[in-house]
Amino acid sequence: MARSNAATVDEYLNELPEERRAIMAAVRDLIVRNLPAGYTESIGFGMICYGIPLERYPDTYNGQPLGYVALAAQKNYFALYLMCVYQDPEQEAWLRSEFSNAGKKLDMGKSCIRFRTLEDLPLEPIGTLIARTSPERLIALYEANRAIVRNQ
Repeated sequence: MARSNAATVDEYLNELPEERRAIMAAVRDLIVRNLPAGYTESIGFGMICYGIPLERYPDTYNGQPLGYVALAAQKNYFALYLMCVYQDPEQEAWLRSEFSNAGKKLDMGKSCIRFRTLEDLPLEPIGTLIARTSPERLIALYEANRAIVRNQ
C-alpha cells in the first residue's frame, strides 16, 4: 500500500494483509505505550500520525497538526517518521548510536526510518526516543527551526 485513503486507524490497519498488519500493530503499540501526554493519534497524509492538535498549537506552516511521529506501510517496506530526530541533531546522533549498539543497520532519510521486519528495529531505544520529547519540547524545536528557515 503506497498511500491509504482510510479515514481511521482501524480502517488503515484493516486494509493491510495480516502479516503486514501485525508488524504495523506492534510498532503502533510501541508508539502508544511511549507517547507523552498531549499528542493525539489520527490519520494524515495517508498514514497513522501522532501530533499536537491544532487546538493546542495552530501556528503550523501547513495548517495541519504539528507532527511528531508517523507510521506508514509502503509498498515494499514500512516507514517510521520521527520529527524529533529531524529537528534535533543530538537525538539523531543518539538514535544512530543505538542502532549501531544493537547491531542493526539504520536505513534512514531525514526523519524516515525504513524497515521490513520488527527485527530491523531496536524497539527499546525507539520507545525511549518517543517518550523523551514532550509536546512543549517539540514546539520549541519546531519554532527554532522555523525561525532559521525564515531568516535564510
